[in-house]
Amino acid sequence: MKHESKGSRRALVIAILAVAAIGIGFLADFIITCFEKHAYPREYAEYVEAYAEQYGVPETLVFAIIRTESSFDSGAVSSAGAVGLMQILPDTFEWLTNEILFDHLESGMLYDPETNIKYGTYLLSRYYDRYGDWKLVFAAYNGGPGNLDKWLEDPEYADGEGGLKKIPFRETRNYVRKVTDAWDTYERLYGEEYQAETVQ
Repeated sequence: MKHESKGSRRALVIAILAVAAIGIGFLADFIITCFEKHAYPREYAEYVEAYAEQYGVPETLVFAIIRTESSFDSGAVSSAGAVGLMQILPDTFEWLTNEILFDHLESGMLYDPETNIKYGTYLLSRYYDRYGDWKLVFAAYNGGPGNLDKWLEDPEYADGEGGLKKIPFRETRNYVRKVTDAWDTYERLYGEEYQAETVQ
């Protein structure tokens, strides 16, 4: 009888410990996810959602670009003069507004979150229409389409299948990896249907 009682108590203790371990595991996952979502926010979601849908760009990708470019600081200005959330150069903005979309906006509008997201997302879609590969889009966004076109024609960098085997600019190479990593994280955290491409 005593033997059965000890066995029952032991089984009960093991069951309680197992449930506690499972609970602690779920709690740890929840806390980690909360910290990650704080580090990978979805600020300006209303604008991202609207223009991502309008221009056919994954929402998670736009968030990844914003996080990498400006950390969601709408007043950010780079050493090269790129402005705002998606770090658009005034010359690029002038070209887009005057010659492509014909909105004729002043470059000061780049500090406006909605305007910056609209034109940054449009530029991503334009590059995707041109290159058809998100890794190449990231390279064009950072290194410029002119440089990318040269790399794609150079057998030292081109892979012979329309892509790149190597990106010569270290900054652009690192940028492509950072954006892709951020995109992967946004996918995992927010469950979008899109999947980031693996960057070699």
